[in-house]
Amino acid sequence: MNRLTPMMKQYMEIKNRYSDTLILFRLGDFYELFFDDAITASRELQITLTGRDCGLGERAPMCGVPYHAINSYINKLIMKGYKVAICEQVEDPAEAKGIVKRDVVRVITPGTLIDTDLLEEKKNNYLMSIYGDTKGVGLTYVDISTGELKTTEILKEKVEENLYDEICKVHPKEVIFYTNDSSLKEVIIDSQKSLNFYINKVEDWRYDYEYTLKHLKNHFNVISVEGLGFSYNHLGIQSSGALVDYLTITQKRTLSHLKKIQIYTLKETMVLDINTRRNLELTETIREKKKKGSLLWVLDKTMTSMGGRMLRRWVEEPLLSVEKINNRLNAVEVLKEDLLLRKELKEYLKNIYDLERLS
Repeated sequence: MNRLTPMMKQYMEIKNRYSDTLILFRLGDFYELFFDDAITASRELQITLTGRDCGLGERAPMCGVPYHAINSYINKLIMKGYKVAICEQVEDPAEAKGIVKRDVVRVITPGTLIDTDLLEEKKNNYLMSIYGDTKGVGLTYVDISTGELKTTEILKEKVEENLYDEICKVHPKEVIFYTNDSSLKEVIIDSQKSLNFYINKVEDWRYDYEYTLKHLKNHFNVISVEGLGFSYNHLGIQSSGALVDYLTITQKRTLSHLKKIQIYTLKETMVLDINTRRNLELTETIREKKKKGSLLWVLDKTMTSMGGRMLRRWVEEPLLSVEKINNRLNAVEVLKEDLLLRKELKEYLKNIYDLERLS
């Protein structure tokens, strides 16, 4: 370490803090990767592997990508299951004494994408947090690109079965979890095999009740979580608090757009297991795993990305409440019967951007 050049020392200090992450180190107009990161990125991105003097006997393996095209490269790495850390200059070069200070400004994982270029327009990108103990399971999921944040708890009978079905319904891109129950852990691993999501490891203590309670109260600026709708022993407190903590650590920016948390119960919508979802081809076909040919493809005539995501949720979560079903049918009937209103509304909607993600 002592023989390394000052810049490479800086790089290694940062890499040691993010050992399981590919570091994109900003140097001028390029983001560079070094050592094992460079070998991995060169292979996965099909880019040339070169070398750089680092103060050691041999040159350090190195590869780089131009900063203006960084999104496409990040997308490829994320889709292949890697975590990526963006390392930028964090001080003015004119004021720097010696080497310019650099640090990680954001960690990007499959569940924390916010760049619209990297996301499907009409599909949510969920990050899920799961906490399990002898009483049951707390489950929370968020789409940080839209601000949607929901939580529930699964208690008593059929905990494993209900947990599996709920994970399949949400279809997260990334999961963090803590449980000391081997059967619950097995459910999460089995669902990963079915859905191919990314499991990110976090320290067990981040699910501690007092720790998660503090994070929830601080984020939503409340004295008590009862003001958010939680009972004091709701298992969603731990899954939600750990999720907020994880986002704070990785995003390193304000999360003020996560303004509210919706607490729901499994009884609000119809429970559909993964085999039922597949056989009904609700959102994708069995053979090709594509939207074209599915029920959603037939129904989706939405004019905005926001409407497309809402319709997908409606298809995946059939209502059980007769009152809510009738309210939805009444709203649909108004538009079905009034042709002029429907046409006028469609014209207005054509000019509306994806406000959820833009804001």
